[in-house]
Amino acid sequence: MVPVKTIGRLSLYRRLLNTLLMSNVQNVYSHQLATLAGGTAAQVRRDMMSIGYTGSPKRGYDVRELIESIGVFLDSPRSQGVALVGIGNLGRAIMSYFAGRRPRLSIVAAFDLDPYKIDRVILGCRCYHLSQLAQTVADLDIRVGIVTVPAAEAQSIADQMVLSGIRGILNFAPVPLRVPPEVYVEDIDMTMSLEKVAYFARLNVLEKELAK
Repeated sequence: MVPVKTIGRLSLYRRLLNTLLMSNVQNVYSHQLATLAGGTAAQVRRDMMSIGYTGSPKRGYDVRELIESIGVFLDSPRSQGVALVGIGNLGRAIMSYFAGRRPRLSIVAAFDLDPYKIDRVILGCRCYHLSQLAQTVADLDIRVGIVTVPAAEAQSIADQMVLSGIRGILNFAPVPLRVPPEVYVEDIDMTMSLEKVAYFARLNVLEKELAK
């Protein structure tokens, strides 16, 4: 199995490569991609070997071909639907961000308890009552879920997702989720990330002041 960190780097490479392609860059060397990704050329080459792609010593990697190769490795051969629970400000922002971004990975159902949101199409996505989660997940063959509810509700939502057959959860709630080992959870804690950024920004300022 390919390590989790490798999957994350491959996703980053694809984003960077798409940016290069939009700038009409046709070829890129491993050291150039490493600089953009904040890694090393050796790491880039190992990651490409893990997906069976090799470049040319003279021309480097073909940008378009490499994007396609990463896509074949990362993406499902058929479309994957995603269920989002919690149509608040964050939920709406995520729905808007992902709309049309990945043809084979899209939010196809959203869930909430607010009667003003249920049975409506919001940002191109049908919204259901939370009680319809299990049936909708089964009907649409959904295996991926996004949690955008308050911390106090997150575990209950995760439990319902797991019972419904979801096997991968992107968790935006600021609380760790307890799930069976066969379910993968990716936690996105924006407060923790902001605190980390603020700490290093403050540290940088202090180091400059001490150096005077």
